Amino acid sequence: MTGLPMAEAGACVDPEDLRLRALYRYDVLDTAPEESFDRITRLAKLALQAPMAMVSLVDRDRQWFKSRQGTETVETPRNISFCTHTIRKDDPLIVPNALEDPRFRDSPLVTGAPFVRAYVGVPLRTPDGHNVGALCVNDTRPREVTSEQVRVLQDLGRLVIDELELRLLASVDTLTGAMTRRAFMREGAREVERAKRYARQLGFIILDIDHFKCINDTFGHPAGDHVLSQVSAHCQSKIRAGDLMARLGGEEFGVLLPETGIASREVAEALRQQIASLELSHDGRSIRVSASFGATAFCIGDEGVEDLISRADRALYRAKSSGRNRVEWASAETGASNQAS
Repeated sequence: MTGLPMAEAGACVDPEDLRLRALYRYDVLDTAPEESFDRITRLAKLALQAPMAMVSLVDRDRQWFKSRQGTETVETPRNISFCTHTIRKDDPLIVPNALEDPRFRDSPLVTGAPFVRAYVGVPLRTPDGHNVGALCVNDTRPREVTSEQVRVLQDLGRLVIDELELRLLASVDTLTGAMTRRAFMREGAREVERAKRYARQLGFIILDIDHFKCINDTFGHPAGDHVLSQVSAHCQSKIRAGDLMARLGGEEFGVLLPETGIASREVAEALRQQIASLELSHDGRSIRVSASFGATAFCIGDEGVEDLISRADRALYRAKSSGRNRVEWASAETGASNQAS
């Protein structure tokens, strides 16, 4: 299993990867301006009487503005941004005079346009404790701010997170925490376009919990819901931050693996083994589960994510027909399959 794009059990996870996973979960980067966010930055600009206000989301190498007032800049490199410092702590970052602050006095944002002199930013903290960005205001002159102004900015920052969480509810399955099928199809389309444009690898896995109806009939529907949530949580803990997992319907899940080709077959086999080893219980009763898998990879000629789903689904059918609790691979070139277990 060396080199597989999965999180090893018990391994330490980079806090920055967890933070980025929280950011990407919102699926908001590079989306169009929205009035709900612009309303917040207008209020921030007014409350602090500043010429600029932004909702800044801090990506791996850049800060990107979901909303901006007083500037036409859409993004800047992360290494010159003020907000990358804001997200490192939970308290507001207040810079009365950037020219006197060794962290910022040489920044191109200070020495050149927009000639930032004062900055106030509050971290945008998710409910699970990750700072994904900042609500900030910039001024072109040195200045102090009052504690009341900072509290107003903090309240507005909470509204930003509330808005992001509302968006998330529409794209996340409430039972399992996986993406909804609709959100997955939207994001999957982007990944397929990226694979086509840049000739990148893209793997896809579909899995179906075996004999799920029997679980519901034997243990009851609450136990079935417990199995769904636990299998989903376990799989999500084993894949990479940039991988996409969705509940496609019922007891069926899909996993999209960017930058992964034939290795997606090995990832599927690892997930199969781990699900089969789970020891679940509900109301004091032990429940053992297994899952069947179909795996494939993007190939030239695929028009959309639907092609990967269709090919993997045929492999899944073969896995279930030939005994369940196994992986079938659908060759990207020929549609042929090979049993993995």
